[in-house]
Amino acid sequence: MTLQTADWALATIESEGQTLACIETADGFFLLEPSLARVGLADQTTVISLFEDWAASATALKAAVAQLEPADRIEPDRRLAPLQHPGKIVCAGANYFDHLEEMGISGATKENQRLFFFMKPPRNSIVGEGDTVRMPIETKEFDWEVELAAVIGHTARNVSPEEALQHVAGYTVAIDFSARDHNRAPDTFYKLDWTAGKGHDTCCPIGPRIVPSSQMPDPQDVGLRLSVNGELKQDGRSSSMVFTLAEQISALSRIMTLDPGDLILTGTPAGVGAPRQTWLSVGDRVAVEIDHIGGFEVAIQSPA
Repeated sequence: MTLQTADWALATIESEGQTLACIETADGFFLLEPSLARVGLADQTTVISLFEDWAASATALKAAVAQLEPADRIEPDRRLAPLQHPGKIVCAGANYFDHLEEMGISGATKENQRLFFFMKPPRNSIVGEGDTVRMPIETKEFDWEVELAAVIGHTARNVSPEEALQHVAGYTVAIDFSARDHNRAPDTFYKLDWTAGKGHDTCCPIGPRIVPSSQMPDPQDVGLRLSVNGELKQDGRSSSMVFTLAEQISALSRIMTLDPGDLILTGTPAGVGAPRQTWLSVGDRVAVEIDHIGGFEVAIQSPA
């Protein structure tokens, strides 16, 4: 899916065996390094390096977009995850009212819920589109969740909800794949094992691009959709979150310092497989899309 509503975005592609960071516009992909060097920002070869000084990078990117050169345009062989090596991946759990309802929690209000988080391993779980997701070993209950993901651009520590979104550099689409059967531990005192359920390799695809926060009209009111083998399963809006993205960042920043390049997954709307006991199988294709960002598709492969 091509870029439509934003003027520009950040992408990472593969071309002739090379991994290349790009500025993406409606006209295609332009190599990041020469485009930024032209406006005085040198040696920027990866997307994550831009977040080391996002204020300077954002200014340079805006200038670069105004003077992109045809010589820097490149055709991708395929898209990769736009953020290849995030810092932390922190995920909000059970954060949509309709998802709580389908999971058997009726009458939920913000006042009677507690915001909670879990983490995914950044080095192993991030993949891009295509035949990239491997079924977790020995799971029989592999489930899907489409999520709006925020990329941190400025260090956040003990920030208020009112200032929280100022720390976001951009947004991308994520899928939180889960092994629900590995998640449960009913015979133990702790009952749930979040690492066993959520921490599997390749189970956090992101893409197709990172749309900068300046190009995102309102992250708290976008549509999220997920289909399995062409059948629509999830169709919700971020306005149905229990705790807003700003509230999530604020709460997280009181637990840990959020660093530039960290990725925050913000919860999923109703339509996951668990309530219907409908699970993914090897060969299934999962497509996701979020308004103003775009979409991508992955295929489920055999366990490694």
